[in-house]
Amino acid sequence: MRWYQGYRATSWRVDETYVKVGGRWKYLFRAVDKHGRLIDIMLADRRNTRAACRFLGKALTTMRHWPPSSITTDQLGSYRKAILRLQQEDKLSADTKHRTCKYLNNIIEADHGALKRVIRPTRGFQTIKTAAATIKGFEVMSMIRRGHCLTCKPQVKDEIRFVNKLFDTFPVAA
Repeated sequence: MRWYQGYRATSWRVDETYVKVGGRWKYLFRAVDKHGRLIDIMLADRRNTRAACRFLGKALTTMRHWPPSSITTDQLGSYRKAILRLQQEDKLSADTKHRTCKYLNNIIEADHGALKRVIRPTRGFQTIKTAAATIKGFEVMSMIRRGHCLTCKPQVKDEIRFVNKLFDTFPVAA
């Protein structure tokens, strides 16, 4: 899917939300750019510095061609420590700004609500593996619907053709 997304803005919004997996609450870390295009997601058991560092490292690897110039997070101290650790390890540029303005994170906070509305009918997940795969599918379909793919036009037929192209399935009759 990433091949079809094109350029991303270098201003990232990072946040986490809760998802029920196996009857327990897990943390879903998410990052989007300033236009709301998905950068990466990750499920974790904890919301600590180690998990934040792992997530940001994963997102930086995924977006190695578009490194962030600024990362906006909430007031959680784990993000500050994770960003400093990644800068010390030279995985993140020392020029990258860390902002904690809550109003700049409204994009991702609103996006959490949209994702939770899709997740709610599933009534939770049994394992982290199935939760991650299902949520990733929800995110991909959301990106297609929002027009975040270069080759997909916002029409149902074009969306179906694009999904068929992604999964190498049979063509749709016109």
